[in-house]
Amino acid sequence: MHRRTLLTGFAGGLVATGAAPAFAAAGRRRVLHVRPGTSVQAAVDAVDGPGWTVVVHPGTYREVVGVPAEKAGLTLRGATRDPRDVVIVYDNANGTPKPDGSGTYGTAGSATFTSAAPGLTVRDLTLANDWLRADHPDITGTQAVAAYTYGDRTRFENVRLLAHQDTLFVDTTALGTFDRQYFRHCYIEGDVDFVFGRATAVFEQCHFRTLARDVDFTPKGMVFAPSTARANPYGILAVRCRITSGAEDAAYKLARPWVPSYETTAWPSLVVRETRIGPGIDAVAPYTNMREAYPWQSMRFAEYRNTGPGATVSVPENRPQLGRAQADLHTKETYLGDWRPGA
Repeated sequence: MHRRTLLTGFAGGLVATGAAPAFAAAGRRRVLHVRPGTSVQAAVDAVDGPGWTVVVHPGTYREVVGVPAEKAGLTLRGATRDPRDVVIVYDNANGTPKPDGSGTYGTAGSATFTSAAPGLTVRDLTLANDWLRADHPDITGTQAVAAYTYGDRTRFENVRLLAHQDTLFVDTTALGTFDRQYFRHCYIEGDVDFVFGRATAVFEQCHFRTLARDVDFTPKGMVFAPSTARANPYGILAVRCRITSGAEDAAYKLARPWVPSYETTAWPSLVVRETRIGPGIDAVAPYTNMREAYPWQSMRFAEYRNTGPGATVSVPENRPQLGRAQADLHTKETYLGDWRPGA
C-alpha cells in the first residue's frame, strides 16, 4: 500500500491545509484544541509560555510543525489514546528543493516535526514523512525525517514514527551538551539508519520495524546509527524492546556507527538489552561500518540478555556482550540521571 493512502486511511481522510486555527483555551488549564481544517503549527505559535498542552483531535494534518526552544514544557498529544487517530505528515526529503530556490532542505530540514524545546512531551499520535524514493528518482538525498528532536528532557509516549531513511533524529542542542530523550511504548519503522543521532536516548518497551525494500543488495538497511559525543558516557539504550521486519531474514543490520564530518571525534554508543530481536536482523554479523575509517569494533556497541533468532550469538566477536556488573551501568536511571519522566 502506498504510504500516503495508509496514513489518510486511519483518520477518514480528514486533512488540515494550514487554515486559521479554530482552537480555544480551556479556562485556566492552558489547553489549546486543534481540529481538522485547522493547523497544529498555528496552535504551537499561539502558546505564550511554558506548560501548555496542545490537544490534536482525530484527523490527518499535512503540514510541517516546529516547536522553538522558548515553548518549554509543551505537551502535544492526540485527543484519543490511539495514535493512529491523529497523523501529522509531510513529504520533504534531504534533496527536496526549497520553494525559494535557496537550495535543498538537508536531512534535519526535511523533518515533518522538529522540536528544540526542553521538557517537551509528545503522546498518542503519529508523526510521519511519506516521501518515497520511487516517486523521486532524480533526488539522491533520500533522507526524509519524521521527527527531529534536540531539547533536553524530551519524552515520547505511545507515538508512531513512520518514514523510510532517517525516521527519527535524536540530536542535542550543541556538540558539548548531553540532551536526554525518553521513548516509551513507541512504534518506529524505517529502513536506513532510522534511529540516529547524538542524544542520550532511552527506548523502553518500543517496537522497531524494518521495512521491505525493493533492492537487490543486502544489508537493506540498519536500525540504529548513533553518533554519541566522545565525552558522553551514554548514547542510545534500547531496553525490553522488540525488533521485527517486513523484509526477508537477515536482510538488516542492527546498527552502524555514524561519525559525522563535522564531529570526527564522535564515539558512537549503543546498548541493546533484554530485547527480542526477530529473524530480519543478521544474527551472524549484526553490525557494519558506515565508513571504513571508523570500524564498528572500535565503537561502544554492546548487548545484554537479548532473545529471538536475530539475537543468536554464533560468532562471539561479532556480538559484544555486557557482563552483569557492566549492565548495571546501562539502565534508564543511569542514562537519564536526575530526570524521572512520568514521576
